[in-house]
Amino acid sequence: MMHIQNIRREQAEQFWRLRLEALKTQPEAFGSSYEEQVHTPMSEVEMRVNEEPDNYILGAFAENGELVGMAGFRREPGRKMRHKGMVWGVYVTSAHRGKGIAKSLMREILRRGREIEGLRQIQLAVVTANTAAAALYKGLGFESYGVEKEALMVDGRLYDEEFMAYFLG
Repeated sequence: MMHIQNIRREQAEQFWRLRLEALKTQPEAFGSSYEEQVHTPMSEVEMRVNEEPDNYILGAFAENGELVGMAGFRREPGRKMRHKGMVWGVYVTSAHRGKGIAKSLMREILRRGREIEGLRQIQLAVVTANTAAAALYKGLGFESYGVEKEALMVDGRLYDEEFMAYFLG
């Protein structure tokens, strides 16, 4: 049984281990790089772990308390952009893939998004090579609104990113 909840400050080290694993094992899937993030002080990581209704990191915890998946959400801060939120950093450990964990994380983000006053859409970007993730998002109702060619370069290889939005309307 998987338990989904906000990652709390006291779980920052567990979160950061998973985040670094994600960046190291799937470098093409994230805009950040392992090399840039690995030396981040834990005090800074703790400051990133928010539990606000419109800025949080969800964790998927196994029965033994192990953090096996995560997904971040933040609302755009500016007056003209506050109607949009952004999903970032979706990752599930390889041992726990195919169990619907990413879908559960995303469903919780969409559920919470509907409760945020004035939020109209939730956006994300996915590397087009990650067909499983793209199919998951489309299956949940996200709509593609564009592709950035050669958005990321990892070890000399170029990757396109597809931009998607879920309209809460």
